[in-house]
Amino acid sequence: MATSQLTASSVTASARNLASLQGLRLSTVKFSSFGTLKPGALTSRSFKRLVVKAATVVAPKYTSVKPLGDRVLVKIKETEEKTEGGILLPTTAQSKPQGGEVVAVGEGKTIGNTKLESSVKTGAQVIYSKYAGTEVEFNGANHLLLKEDDIVGLLETDDIKDLKPLNDRVFIKVSEAEEKTAGGLLLTEASKEKPSIGTVIAVGPGTLDEEGNLRPLSVSPGNTILYSKYAGNDFKGNDGSNYIALRASDVMAALY
Repeated sequence: MATSQLTASSVTASARNLASLQGLRLSTVKFSSFGTLKPGALTSRSFKRLVVKAATVVAPKYTSVKPLGDRVLVKIKETEEKTEGGILLPTTAQSKPQGGEVVAVGEGKTIGNTKLESSVKTGAQVIYSKYAGTEVEFNGANHLLLKEDDIVGLLETDDIKDLKPLNDRVFIKVSEAEEKTAGGLLLTEASKEKPSIGTVIAVGPGTLDEEGNLRPLSVSPGNTILYSKYAGNDFKGNDGSNYIALRASDVMAALY
């Protein structure tokens, strides 16, 4: 069946009136089976066979992916398709995965005259920054190719509270949001201020200086700290508690 090639300019005018295209980048859209197109001929019915591919697909002829430098290849954990009560979630309601298994690592990086191997090993279960890396479809599974620095920490259990931060990451249990104003008025969920205070649960080993020497972080488990409000990655524990993992540079003060 014939396939028509569309340029971004030829699609833009018609796409503006299609709610189904909101948020899509034209460069990622493939159109098939339209035949000969005339100006204004595209309708919402025309886009029923719209295909969007976000990941880079590795052809079957390639049998392995070898990360270079300090990059790591992670096999992405499958997204939860049902709630705990068994309700099937639509694709739009499924949260984007932030964890997976390391399946390949690069040779490491060099800082100054020091050669450093990767601090994560093949088989490790890791949590990574939400928007990090490049998605790769390989051997029929979704993977993420990212820098080691984008890995937040190691997680050997199914509960985020057990996260072991890497590098300069700080893992914090978020304090509960204030329920009332200073005058005693009860706050609704929508009007509650996003918390930016919490207790440090665990810290990474530290940062590396220009010569590759490890510099420990200035905060320790048990510290109550004030952190940048919109920094880091948010998580929810199995008990419903809120946690956040962020860089030490996003910690602004210790509270006593």
